[in-house]
Amino acid sequence: MQKRAEIASKGTEVRYIDRAVKSIQTHMEDTHLLTPYKMGQLNLAHRIVHAPVSRFRSYGSMPQPHNLLYYAQRATPGALLIAEASAVSYAALGRSKDDAANGPIHRRRPGPPGFLFGTNLTDYNSATDGVKATESGVNDRNNLSKWWFMSRLNESGNAGGAEESHYTLPSSLDAPGLWNQEQIEAWRPIVDAVHAKGALFFCQIWHNGRVFSTDNPVTPQVSYFGNTDDLAPAAPQRLETGEIVQIVEDFRVAARNAIKAGFDGVEIHAANGHLLHQFMKASVNDRTDEYGGSVENRCRITVDAMSAVAEEIGADRVGVRLSPFADHCREEGTDPEEVALHLIGVMNGLGVLYCHVIEPRCVSSSEEHRARRNVPHRLLPFRRAFHGTFIVNGGYDREEGDKAVGDGYADLVSYGRLFLANPDLPERFRQKAALNAYDRSTFYTPDPVVGYTDYPFLEQPLAV
Repeated sequence: MQKRAEIASKGTEVRYIDRAVKSIQTHMEDTHLLTPYKMGQLNLAHRIVHAPVSRFRSYGSMPQPHNLLYYAQRATPGALLIAEASAVSYAALGRSKDDAANGPIHRRRPGPPGFLFGTNLTDYNSATDGVKATESGVNDRNNLSKWWFMSRLNESGNAGGAEESHYTLPSSLDAPGLWNQEQIEAWRPIVDAVHAKGALFFCQIWHNGRVFSTDNPVTPQVSYFGNTDDLAPAAPQRLETGEIVQIVEDFRVAARNAIKAGFDGVEIHAANGHLLHQFMKASVNDRTDEYGGSVENRCRITVDAMSAVAEEIGADRVGVRLSPFADHCREEGTDPEEVALHLIGVMNGLGVLYCHVIEPRCVSSSEEHRARRNVPHRLLPFRRAFHGTFIVNGGYDREEGDKAVGDGYADLVSYGRLFLANPDLPERFRQKAALNAYDRSTFYTPDPVVGYTDYPFLEQPLAV
């Protein structure tokens, strides 16, 4: 009897341990988002992607020390990060050649670049870097970025806030660029920092077109405080055929520069109302030449840009971002499915690595579009048509992202605002931990710390 009792006791103990292990496994791993994935020749540890989110903190279109900290905080082994959109040229920022000579972008820097980045890289190599935003090394780098920011403010003659200047409010000139050697050198330590953490790093490249027109700009700050559905940029200057050819070449050069900076690849931004997307929309593209009219013609500049970039760096290093249903800045589309499927057909022919598509539910905050925003699985035809890796984006949380991957609706899910506010987002998803709330009011402020690198990490990983 005693022996039976011992056996029963041991059996109960084994079952208890088994249940405990299964409980931990369920708590930690029962998500499709955390399964590994092979994207072309790249091995990803999970399906959670850092989406490209413009935060306009690269003063004078130059990547900064605080940009290094931001991306290093969010880099983990096997993660895929997509950097914020980098302009392919000065004109791509919505600036004309006439104001280029007098723009703040051409002012002399207040300190030698080698000193700034040398200091940051020395700090970065510490064993505990990137764990908490309160570390002394992090504070040193943030102070350095603050010094840089205030120096630029002083340079503009507006340290006391008496006059409005480029440095007090976000501007297209605070988006990074990739059109010259200095920008390549500024990006390089940032890319190195991300790679040092074992992550993969792509860079989004863009041309703003009319969105940041200096005549009537729709700035991110306006987007936050008002409804962009009620705003329209100034009428754009019609591009000559030769200028379109030059823009395509600018995309090629920017892609080449991204690889020189060390990026693993580039994402062509053909979404959200920017130049390539503007050409796709019949409501704003009234051209009668080979770049207007039919779907094929309206997609021509995008196809040419994709082809040029794929030829330059290899299609296996190229992704494309689309937002077929988006109607930013009064750019309505009557044939979004046809346009997107045409582009996807070209992408398949080129062998493009991934297609990154934004859900229609995020296209507008206006009442008349609310029903369309909530329609599920509008991207399924594109998913079925595309032969490469399919990434979805647009208001996903952990549960919705997990379902999208589990149902085969997407291979990967990208997160923007949640990744901004939670630098350890994959770990929080793994632990099913509470998320930091993001602060919209700091999305586009020029502060190098607040609302950018000061979001806290989890205090303790869950003990196993």
